[in-house]
Amino acid sequence: MLSSATTSRPLRRFFTAALLAGAALLTGCATHYVDGAHKNAVGVVKPAQPAPVQLVFEFQTKGVANARASQLVKPMVAEDVRASGLFAEVTDGPAPRGGMLSVSLNNVALTDDAAAKGFMAGLTFGMAGQQVTDGYICTVSYLAPGQSQPVVATSRHAIHTTVGNHGGPANAYKASSMEDALRVMVREAVGSALATLSRESGFR
Repeated sequence: MLSSATTSRPLRRFFTAALLAGAALLTGCATHYVDGAHKNAVGVVKPAQPAPVQLVFEFQTKGVANARASQLVKPMVAEDVRASGLFAEVTDGPAPRGGMLSVSLNNVALTDDAAAKGFMAGLTFGMAGQQVTDGYICTVSYLAPGQSQPVVATSRHAIHTTVGNHGGPANAYKASSMEDALRVMVREAVGSALATLSRESGFR
């Protein structure tokens, strides 16, 4: 798990660049909100005999690999995968008699247009004053031992940032910091995708 002493500064730089890229012209104090869509996400269906798994993670910015962000976020993802209870062990290298779990988190900037509204279907997309919304697509792909085709599941999430004295979206979680918003979003996005994965016949 990342310690605040070693990660706060680089994480703040990364998060500021990723989350506020569209807000360069805005001024004032920024407040971050995690979208409320996954607050009551359905839990995972744990297998009777969990197997070990190798975890591969990649953070993407608009579909392009972001190595620095991957390094910062991977410990959060690994912690969430372990906490799911779907696997007996989560390793960085090949897991003996285990499968491979590939997780990607793609950060896509959203604007108030038709494509964005389609993306945000089901999320609490509500513009309130000066607000910027970053979308995240989480994709999990599990390849079981001896299989050639992976089982894939996805989830979508968002973080809203308001500037100045403007309220956040309804039912959203008001984060205490940028790092807090990122951690909550990652936990909920990964958890939701894993919950879907656990219900697929190919996984069980």
